[in-house]
Amino acid sequence: MIHTTQMKSPQLQITYRKGRFLAAYLSLLRRAGDKSVRTLVREPFVVDFAADGRALGVEIFDRPKALLNKLNAVLDEIGVKPLTKVDVAPIFAA
Repeated sequence: MIHTTQMKSPQLQITYRKGRFLAAYLSLLRRAGDKSVRTLVREPFVVDFAADGRALGVEIFDRPKALLNKLNAVLDEIGVKPLTKVDVAPIFAA
């Protein structure tokens, strides 16, 4: 029996180096075993896609440019519900 799990809601992971923002990754609705096979660049974001065309996540490399309206425009383009200021607040915490 193969056990698979699927994320039920997006999760934000943030990487800091020496207390400063380095990058963030917004994991979308992933399934066990998903791998990125294609990317879409929408400065300052990079969207990762699975083989079946589902968006797996959004990489965020530049915090000052990662304004919520720009991120939500990219999410709309890939068919994902928009985020709120509360959802992305951790990016601006440090």
